[in-house]
Amino acid sequence: MSYYGFESSYVKLKTMEKAPDFMFSSVYAYRVIPNFLMVNTANALDFLINNYFHSSKEFILKNGTIFYHSIFLINSLFFVLSSVILNTILKLKPVEIFFNNNLKRLLHLLAVFFIVIVQYVPTNCDCIAIFFYLLGVFFTLRYFHYRKSFDFILLCITVFISTFVRETACLNIAFFAAVFLDFKRIKAKDFQFLREIALLVLAFVLPYLGLKMIIPQETSFFEGIYIIKNFTSPFNLAGLLFGLLGLWLAFTLCDHHGKLILKKYLFFSIPYLGMITLVGLFWETRLFLPLILSGLIVASHQFKNIHIA
Repeated sequence: MSYYGFESSYVKLKTMEKAPDFMFSSVYAYRVIPNFLMVNTANALDFLINNYFHSSKEFILKNGTIFYHSIFLINSLFFVLSSVILNTILKLKPVEIFFNNNLKRLLHLLAVFFIVIVQYVPTNCDCIAIFFYLLGVFFTLRYFHYRKSFDFILLCITVFISTFVRETACLNIAFFAAVFLDFKRIKAKDFQFLREIALLVLAFVLPYLGLKMIIPQETSFFEGIYIIKNFTSPFNLAGLLFGLLGLWLAFTLCDHHGKLILKKYLFFSIPYLGMITLVGLFWETRLFLPLILSGLIVASHQFKNIHIA
């Protein structure tokens, strides 16, 4: 629906014959996994259409270029995978109200709605980034409940790989810190969680710095400063309102323990929020998506009565 029903007036990907040059320059050059998939999927689709579906080529191209269809296929795949992971998370230690499967499905539907509606700004990396983020959240929650080292190792691997997708991989560190920061443990001088956070930071920083050294760009951190536009443009203000309402909705669904964790999560996400305010555009509401999904997950999850060893 997002890709073929209503068309974006923001990004003209539908008429592009090939990947635009900006995807291989500036900050976009560091998103190597999406760029790799984008180029190879487009080439594979072009080969299939020209060799096996040539009779349908005219009809296929009426709805977008081969490049646009390849972006749709990649994002559809990772959209479905994200939905599967989200469903698995919602089944893991839900709060009492979400023992009701119908309510659980409604929350899942709401989360899916948020993922779909922000695709009016189609990119080649957002759905992939959301999949890896949700996968990291899943391993964080499993480690929180079961304390198996294997889950933590998988979390570190997920953060490492997702750094090659988009910089929002760092939000997995914020989520982990929000879940595991316990003032009682600090008073008891139990700082194991700090060592674990340090390992996660290392899993993010190593590939991030490696990319900066291997793929040097003139503008390696941001393309421009948009803070004034964010608070003067009616479009950007509408995007900000969307993000705030989404977070407010998630917050109202949380119980006392969930609200505390969500507050900690937003606190640890301040660097991310600061960056999207400074160099991002609020009109691209996809930037708020990881925060909103995290809020919905926290609202559905059982955190109380958990005794951390």
